[in-house]
Amino acid sequence: MAKTIFITGTSSGLGKLTAKYFAQQGWNVAATMRSPEKETELTTYSNIKIFKLDVTDIEQVKNATKQAISAFGKIDVIVNNAGMGTYGALELAKENDIDWQFAVNTRGPINIIRAFLPHLREVGGGMFINISSFMGVTTAAPLGSLYNMSKFALEGLIEGLYYELKPLNIELRLIEQGGSKDNNL
Repeated sequence: MAKTIFITGTSSGLGKLTAKYFAQQGWNVAATMRSPEKETELTTYSNIKIFKLDVTDIEQVKNATKQAISAFGKIDVIVNNAGMGTYGALELAKENDIDWQFAVNTRGPINIIRAFLPHLREVGGGMFINISSFMGVTTAAPLGSLYNMSKFALEGLIEGLYYELKPLNIELRLIEQGGSKDNNL
């Protein structure tokens, strides 16, 4: 039986590439995005199902989780990929931008992890892969304080959660990527 991966933020970049890669490897893919009605490429794969999801919307998180589990029966791996970057001088940042940065990059993964934990306990384990950044573990980039803050927080969350979930056979991974030659990443 094919394994299933649930990926947030698959409308472009790393999320879309990851969805295509796993589909090509024979996995079932639950690809999520805020505007699924705009997607044309991932819809051509028979083993990819697309679900509407804004990781900051608790009801959408619950619905997408429930729909994906219903569609595939079991989710083996969850990739917290959805993310965004706000850059500029902190003094000039708009209040909404500060809150949105944290909501997407830090609270979003928390929402997804909490939604999937009952399922992973029920099926006896699984894995969360969390996309972070080298800016969450190294010297912060100039004018990137908000982005850096969100990635440092994600790092701390996953490192602490590791010990909480390990006894439940739930693995946690952090990918701390750097730049890319592809402008779409």
